[in-house]
Amino acid sequence: MRVIAGELKGRPLSAVPGKGTRPTTDKVKESIFNMIGPYFDGGVALDLYAGTGGLGIEALSRGMEKAIFVEVDSRAFAVVKENIERLGLADRAELYRNDAARALKALAKRGIPFDAVFLDPPYAKQKIADEIAYLQEANLLADEAWIVAEHAAADSLPTAVGRCTVDRTATYGDTTVTIYRHRREGGT
Repeated sequence: MRVIAGELKGRPLSAVPGKGTRPTTDKVKESIFNMIGPYFDGGVALDLYAGTGGLGIEALSRGMEKAIFVEVDSRAFAVVKENIERLGLADRAELYRNDAARALKALAKRGIPFDAVFLDPPYAKQKIADEIAYLQEANLLADEAWIVAEHAAADSLPTAVGRCTVDRTATYGDTTVTIYRHRREGGT
């Protein structure tokens, strides 16, 4: 695993030992960023199920000014922390060891609108539609925000969740990436 593009292009990422974490492959990661825009001009990203931190780190490398990483598993948390520190991103990253639901509630209190949200939960435990709904209710999405959801190809997600509508979908083996775009009320 490595950073695909941007200021950290080619830098390696450590992986979580064992089979409990399923990191996004380089091929899928490259495809995701080709779909949502290869580079960013600032903004804040949320990597809610960080795993290795690969998606949030890729967003930082491509121009996001800040990323918040959330990971509940202690081994994965340690790997995200290691990757962030080794790549010199500590000043642009926040890392929390917490479950997704609690983290979203804590973030709602801070009122940070995210420009990109990465949702790559364990496939058997995915609650992606509910999480997208909560992100909207808590005003955690900037206008035109991207929500990238990785899920099992066998699972289908709704074409719309509130003001978030599917922009693109792509399947890679047993993984599907569904990309939503958020539009504030009255937006087109």
